Amino acid sequence: MSIDPLIPLLEETTGRTLNDCRLSPLGGGDINSAYHLQSTEVSWFIKVNRPTLAFMFEAEAQGLNELAKLKSIRVPTVITYGQSEQYSFLVLEHIELGGLRSDSAALLGEQLAALHKHRQAFFGWHCDNTIGSTAQHNERHKDWVEFWRAQRLLKQLQFAADNGHAGKLLSQGEKLAEKLDVFFETYQPQPALLHGDLWGGNAAADRQGRPVIYDPACYYGDREADIAMTELFGGFGADFYRAYQESYPLDSGYKTRKILYNLYHILNHLNLFGSAYRHQAETMIEQLLAET
Repeated sequence: MSIDPLIPLLEETTGRTLNDCRLSPLGGGDINSAYHLQSTEVSWFIKVNRPTLAFMFEAEAQGLNELAKLKSIRVPTVITYGQSEQYSFLVLEHIELGGLRSDSAALLGEQLAALHKHRQAFFGWHCDNTIGSTAQHNERHKDWVEFWRAQRLLKQLQFAADNGHAGKLLSQGEKLAEKLDVFFETYQPQPALLHGDLWGGNAAADRQGRPVIYDPACYYGDREADIAMTELFGGFGADFYRAYQESYPLDSGYKTRKILYNLYHILNHLNLFGSAYRHQAETMIEQLLAET
């Protein structure tokens, strides 16, 4: 897709003149097209998708702004977002990124612990957003178990059923949903600001070695949900977990609850990418039911 016609709109939206502008496509995204825009004055990262998905970029921008406001971990600065007849778009500060070294990973652990200490009076968010391209519903709740049951587990199970994955997955998943209180008998989560989609592909370090996180799916929830996802696909390393634990130790029941929290993401992968994830989801449900 050519986004050259978007440049005049960005000039109008930002009030910047983009002289000697160079636009380079970037790879790596499953959902959006991405570009690096370099001019004599600016260096921007641009995400582009269909006009109907403008809400997705608005919600992402709001999440980045909330994370930036709390000043715990660096995130890309939001430049602008919007839509035209041809595109929806999100424009961010372009940051040259590299892998998390041991010192960067440790600092990220400390900074994430600091982020998770920011409290709210409710679980959820002020708007819905997306996890990948799946709708993520964030209706506010006072009760975490009810929030996770209604807004996370049952939503993904219903999406799965709508996609043709009912049967045992749905029946056992609904059985699990009825028993969630068992996992919280001695543990009361506090509403912490979560990145919401914290896998290894959404964290890196800038050229100075400072951690950077991006592509959030923010809401206020149990901090264990963020930590659980860091373990789902790997990439954070022992220094990250040591530093987090030293700053903000996890409850002993986390080892079981992380399966529950990662079940949400495996169900989402089932809904996004197909049946290769069904057996894993069913196995996780069986593990959790065995604990009830």
